Amino acid sequence: MDVTAAACPEDLVRAVRGAGVRDERLLQAVRSTPRAGFVPAEHVAHAYEDVPIPIAHGQVTTQPSLSAMMIEGLELTGRERVLEVGSGLGYQTALLARLAAGVIGVDLWPDLVRAARRNLARQGIRNAEVLVGDGGQGVPDRAPYDAVIVSAAFPTVPAPLVEQLRLGGRLVQPIGTGGREEVVLFERTVIGLEPRQVLTLARFVRLHGRYGYPS
Repeated sequence: MDVTAAACPEDLVRAVRGAGVRDERLLQAVRSTPRAGFVPAEHVAHAYEDVPIPIAHGQVTTQPSLSAMMIEGLELTGRERVLEVGSGLGYQTALLARLAAGVIGVDLWPDLVRAARRNLARQGIRNAEVLVGDGGQGVPDRAPYDAVIVSAAFPTVPAPLVEQLRLGGRLVQPIGTGGREEVVLFERTVIGLEPRQVLTLARFVRLHGRYGYPS
C-alpha cells in the first residue's frame, strides 16, 4: 500500500479525537495542518500516524494526540500570547499559531530552528516566531505570556517560566526525569504556580539547559 497516498490529516483528527480531545477549534487545526510538511523527508510516510518521529540531536517530535491533549489543557481562545519550549520542526508551533494570537517558540539547536522557520513559512503561518535559546530561561523580553507549553521533561517547572507567565495563565509540562512523566496542567495564582490536573502519563525527552539537565 502507498502509505503517503492513503494517509492524510484526517487520520490524525481521528486519533486525536480518540484520545479524548473535544476542542473543535483544535481538531480543525489538526485537520488543516499537514504534518508531512513538518517531519524529515525520510519519515514522511509515517507523518499521519499517531506516533513520535525521530529528528536530529536525539530528539523526537511529540506524538500528535499527546500534543493535542497538552494544547487543549491551555484552553486557548484566540487572544493569547503563547510561549512554546521545544519547537522541534514546528508542527506543534503551527497548531498553537492557529489557536492563539501569537506564539514564541524556542529551541536549543539552530538547525532545528532554521527548519521550523522554513516549515512555518511554507504553510503561510505568520503569527509564530521560533528563536534559538535555552528554553528553561524562556524569552523574557517578550513576556508576559498567557500560556506556556513545555515539550521536555524535568522534575520541576523552571523558575523563569513561572515568572514570565501572567497571573491566571496556564502552563503544561511533563514532570519527571525523562522516560515516564506526568503531564501536568498548572495555573499561576497569587501564591505561585498551582497544579490543577494531571492530563496524562507519557514519555518525553529531557529538558536541557541552565534550568534543566546539562546539555
